[in-house]
Amino acid sequence: MPSLNLAIARLLNTGTDNFAIWVVKAPYPSGYVLRDCVWPVELTQVWQEWQQMFAGHDRLDISPNPTSQKANPFPIDWISPPSGQTTGPYSSRLMQYLGMNLWRWVFDGQILGSLERSRGIAMGQHTRLRFRLEIRDPDLIAFPWEIMQREPGQSAMSLSQDLLFSRTSSEVDALPYLRTDQALSILLVLGHDNKKLQLEQEAAILQQILVDTPGNSQRYAPCVVNQLIQPTPQQLIDQLETKAYNVFFYAGHGLPDPDGGLLFLRQDMPLNGIELAQVLTRTGVKLAVFNACWGAQPAAINHQAIPASSLAEVLIRHGVPAVLGMRDEIADHESHSFIQAFTEALRSHKPIDEAVAQARQELLTLYKFNQPAWTLPVLYLHPDFNGELIKNLDEGITELPDTAIPDVGSPLPTASLRSLTPKGKTWLLRNGVTRIGRTKDNDIVIPEPSVSKRHAEIFCRNTLTDATLVRTYYLQDFSTYGTTWFLGPNGWQQILREEVPLKSGMQVKFGSARGETWEFVIQDS
Repeated sequence: MPSLNLAIARLLNTGTDNFAIWVVKAPYPSGYVLRDCVWPVELTQVWQEWQQMFAGHDRLDISPNPTSQKANPFPIDWISPPSGQTTGPYSSRLMQYLGMNLWRWVFDGQILGSLERSRGIAMGQHTRLRFRLEIRDPDLIAFPWEIMQREPGQSAMSLSQDLLFSRTSSEVDALPYLRTDQALSILLVLGHDNKKLQLEQEAAILQQILVDTPGNSQRYAPCVVNQLIQPTPQQLIDQLETKAYNVFFYAGHGLPDPDGGLLFLRQDMPLNGIELAQVLTRTGVKLAVFNACWGAQPAAINHQAIPASSLAEVLIRHGVPAVLGMRDEIADHESHSFIQAFTEALRSHKPIDEAVAQARQELLTLYKFNQPAWTLPVLYLHPDFNGELIKNLDEGITELPDTAIPDVGSPLPTASLRSLTPKGKTWLLRNGVTRIGRTKDNDIVIPEPSVSKRHAEIFCRNTLTDATLVRTYYLQDFSTYGTTWFLGPNGWQQILREEVPLKSGMQVKFGSARGETWEFVIQDS
C-alpha cells in the first residue's frame, strides 16, 4: 500500500511561530518536498475556542506568548452558543472551521501536490493511500488533526474512503520481532478508577464486547480475552511475560506525566509509560489500546506541553508497533461502541488503521458530526509497521493488484534476483510484491546483521501499451537506516525510503555497502 508520511516541526532559530512542513516518505521520488510557513493567529484563536467548548483538560497554549485574542475570529454570520452548550450549529461549524483551517495551513503549494499525486498512485493501484502525520512540536500534539478537511461537505481526512490516517514518529527504536498471528489474544487490564465503577461488572461488559461475534462467525478470527483487575505491577509484568498476547487493553485511571503518563493499576501503585513500553516490546505485543482520557495527551507545565510526554508517543518511540489512545475524555457508551466496531474490524482481518477508520465511522453515525466522539481516538503507528495484526489462515502474501488486461499478447518474461557470490542463491520474483529482509517471514531471506527485519520490496506494475503488456519492476527501500544500494553510472548509490526502477543486469546490495552483491535479471519465457 503506498504511504505518504508528513512531518511538522517548529523552526527554533527563526521565531516562535515559524514552522517547516515536509514529506518524510512518498510513493514516488520527486514527492519529497518542503515548505516553510508561519503559524496563523486565527488558528490560535480557533484552537482556544475549541478547547473552551470541547476539551476536558486544562488549556494548552500554542506558544509561550500567546497572541491577544480578537473579539470574534469566526465569520460574522456565526452565532455564539448559549453558555455551556456543546451541540447544535455552532459546535458543528466550529469543528468544520478548525478542520478547514488546519488543512489550509498544512496542505499548501508543493505539499498539496505531493498528497494529490500520492493519492493518484494509490488509485492507480486500486488501493488506499496510507497517510501518516508526524508532529514534532509538542504544542501541536493535542490538536485534533484527525478532523482536517479540504472544503465544506468533504470528508475529514480520518473519515476518507481513499485514505487511511494515523500519526507516527521517526525518532523510534527498531521494531521487535513480530510473530504471525491468526487470532486476537487480548490482555484486558482494569486499573483503579476514580468514577467508583463496579470493576467486575465493567470487565464483564468489556469482555463481552471484545469476544462478541455478530452475523456469520466463520469470517471472523478467534478472539481470546484474559483479564486482570487491579493487578500489581509485578502481576501485570508476569502475565505479559508469558508472551501469549498480541493486544494489551487498559481501562482505568491515569494522569499525564513527563515519562509517558501514569497508569494507576491500584490507587497507590502507578506504572509509567516508559516502564510499560519495556515490557510490551519485550513480549511481542503489537497493539496497545488505552480506554482512558489522557493516552494521547502530552503532559504540560504552565499550559505548555512537555516534549515526547504523551503515553502514545512514548510507547511508539520505544518500538511498540501500534498504540491507540484517546485525545480527551470519552463517555462510556461512546467508548463501548467504538471498541465493539474496532474489534469486529480487526477480527475480520483488517489492518489496524483501517479498523480504526471503520470504528470512527461508527461513532460518527451514532453520535453525529457535531459531537467530538469520532474525533477522540488517536492512532499512532510505528513508521516500519504495516498495520497487520492478524493474518487469515487461508491468506497468502498480499500482492499488488494487476493493472493489466488478461490474456493479452505473448507470455511474459520472468524476473529473478541472484547472488553473485560463488554458489549463491537465485530467487524468482513474484508477479506482485517480493519482500526482502533478515527474518524468515520474508520471501527472500538475507540473514545478515546489517539487513533490517523488513528491509526492502521488489514489486511490478503492469501497463498496456499498443495492445502489448509491459511489466516494470521497482525496488523500494524500507530499511531502518536507508541501507539499500544500487550500482549506477557514478558507482554505488544509496536508496533512502524511495523506489527505483530496475533494469535487467542492475546490481543491488542490502545492508552493508561491503556486503553481498545481487543482480536483477529478466529472462524471456
